[in-house]
Amino acid sequence: MSPPANNYISRVPHLIVITKDNKRRRERGGWSWHCTLEKMSTAGKPIRCRAAVGRAPGEPLVMEEIMVAPPMPREVRIRVICTSLCHTDLSIWKLKDPPGMFPRIFGHEAIGVVESVGEDVDEVTEGDTVIPIFVSECGECEDCRSKKSNLCSKLPFRVSPWMPRYDSSRFTDLNGEVIYHFMNVSSFSEYTVVDVANVAKIDPLVPPNRACLLSCAVGTGVGAAWKTANVKEGSTVAIFGLGSVGLAVAEGARLCGATRIIGVDVNPDKKEIGKKFGVTDFVNPGNCGDKPASQLINEMTGGGADYCFECIGVASLVKEAYTCCRNGWGKTVVIGVARPGSELGVNFQDVLDGGGKSIMGCVYGGIKAKSDIPILLKRYLDKELQLDEFVTHEIQFDEINKAFDLLIEGQCLRCVIWMNN
Repeated sequence: MSPPANNYISRVPHLIVITKDNKRRRERGGWSWHCTLEKMSTAGKPIRCRAAVGRAPGEPLVMEEIMVAPPMPREVRIRVICTSLCHTDLSIWKLKDPPGMFPRIFGHEAIGVVESVGEDVDEVTEGDTVIPIFVSECGECEDCRSKKSNLCSKLPFRVSPWMPRYDSSRFTDLNGEVIYHFMNVSSFSEYTVVDVANVAKIDPLVPPNRACLLSCAVGTGVGAAWKTANVKEGSTVAIFGLGSVGLAVAEGARLCGATRIIGVDVNPDKKEIGKKFGVTDFVNPGNCGDKPASQLINEMTGGGADYCFECIGVASLVKEAYTCCRNGWGKTVVIGVARPGSELGVNFQDVLDGGGKSIMGCVYGGIKAKSDIPILLKRYLDKELQLDEFVTHEIQFDEINKAFDLLIEGQCLRCVIWMNN
């Protein structure tokens, strides 16, 4: 799907004008976009716009008019260019109990343009192209200053219905009812408000329908191989679950120089899909006979993979991944988000016998968004990192419920949603 055929002017009068070059920038592999801001009277005032609101668990989102309040100090109001649907949106959308809360604006994979900023914001300014990120990076706490973690202790990650700094909402419907936020982003709205700790400024020349992927799934998977596991050249990797995150792990492992990448999935179609991202071997647990996948991988590798990744969020698969992780030095990285209350059941003796092999979790792949996303986008522009292959569908904002259907039916990797075509 190509970008809009004509220049688009926001129906919020005299605000943001988004244009595209008349020429396709072939050397960049996509369209070049320019986003500029017409400084008018919207800064500091509420904006009325469209949003896809979740009114009840598991029910189609409702397209309606909402009010978006101006940003508070250390906050940024963003006009969303395009967004994408993630399995985490889907999982929380189904929940009747907390962290499921309604009415709510979901969405946390996106790219946009800064419309206005609150007080004490100097990292970005009006007109900057930014990617909002669900993980905060305040730059002030000990964790943010350290290279050992990407978890901010001042604004710790939680699936909260509020803005992270003030525990309040910037959304209301036209009746004045509060609408809840989601994962610090809420991108299923033409405008959203995000804390400045949750935005990364990027090169505006990167195609937005590719850059947005790094705000969650692809960034998480690539980062898990690159930052969390620190996959070494010539190593062997096993990946349980070849959805978008698992395929991104394969892509990250490929970029790190892994020699053998084993994909594990019950969907036979993932064998050919995985090859695009560097998967060299494929294991379908349904075709292993009486052997568990872990046993087969141990036999294939002569003792286990150097790095194993669980990308689905199933406790039994974490145990499988750990079982086929090489004793002595292997790393098992847990990426998948499990159901609330899920517990791991790793055998105590297996931990002792494993010697120095470890099991660890990661949030957003260990990526520090403000510094690492520009690196990944440069690698994309240099034709090293694959992003195009993750986008299987592109639709308009009015069709957003179609994106849910596609993801539920397993028909897509990533469906990009253009906010205004």
